[in-house]
Amino acid sequence: MNVKSILDAKGRAVATIAPDATLAAAANLLAEKRIGAVVVTGAGHTVAGILSERDIVRSLSEHGARALDRSVDETMTRKVTTCAEQDSLGQLMESMTNGKFRHLPVVEDGRLVGIISIGDVVKRRLSEIEREHNALKDYVMNA
Repeated sequence: MNVKSILDAKGRAVATIAPDATLAAAANLLAEKRIGAVVVTGAGHTVAGILSERDIVRSLSEHGARALDRSVDETMTRKVTTCAEQDSLGQLMESMTNGKFRHLPVVEDGRLVGIISIGDVVKRRLSEIEREHNALKDYVMNA
């Protein structure tokens, strides 16, 4: 299993936002889409950063209600770990665990082509385990 197989199943739509948008606009987008992070895009659909619910909460803690008027650019995570379509589930799990984040933008040839969440990884891994379980069960029953 790899990133491409997950994207083929779930789709490649990615919620994005401009760096000059406000945190209030970003929070509204997250709530509207019922998602935990939004990719901040630059020219040519490149990844400029990522903004998560956690980033917004930290900004609110530091700046109070006026944080909502701040730009996404002032709050986003700039050093974004990304993945590629050929990356394996194991690689994704390792990156997410080591980096302590829940979203990985998928980049091919420098352009954003999808996003993978920890929920996507868990769902796919559980599906893999169930398939393996059924194959072993069939093997034992027919041996």
